Amino acid sequence: MLPAILIAVAAGLLWWAGPGVTDALRFERGAISDGDYWRLVSGHFVHLSGTHAALNVAGVVLVWMLVGQAFRWRGWIFISLVVIVSIDAGLWWWSPRLSWYVGLSGLLHGWLAAGICGMPKGRRADVLLLGAVLVAKLAFEQWYGALPGSEEAAGGPVVVDAHLYGALGGLLAGVLGVLVRVTGRARL
Repeated sequence: MLPAILIAVAAGLLWWAGPGVTDALRFERGAISDGDYWRLVSGHFVHLSGTHAALNVAGVVLVWMLVGQAFRWRGWIFISLVVIVSIDAGLWWWSPRLSWYVGLSGLLHGWLAAGICGMPKGRRADVLLLGAVLVAKLAFEQWYGALPGSEEAAGGPVVVDAHLYGALGGLLAGVLGVLVRVTGRARL
């Protein structure tokens, strides 16, 4: 639970710091091209609005409650890094018209995908249902755009591609984590 609390506190503090901090930390293509590489990480922890931050913090708690026990804290750090790299690479190379991005939602989708992969066999029915809901949501977003009401709630555009890239990165990280666990090389 500690990783979820730390991320929630970081997101809340960054929102409280104000729009100047958000502008300085968001994923912004032009600034990254000019050498502001920290934005590749920090952009995931700043938000459009207080509501956007609160929804993402609630998402952190929900995802942690659903799949947080799938991996140890080292595993979640590994998964987070893979997911962040996946989102950044996806936004950079496959969404070239996107100029900026903020929020934890891509990372949340990645955590959920990884957690679904890593859940114990005894929870197969729950995991299959959760996986089906995730796939259906991602498919809806790719075909129709953001879920109705989500842009109004967030206070701006929802970058659904970040959700897809995050989920794909989470799937990769989750499968790698399970393979490491199965081969007995380490316990993520």
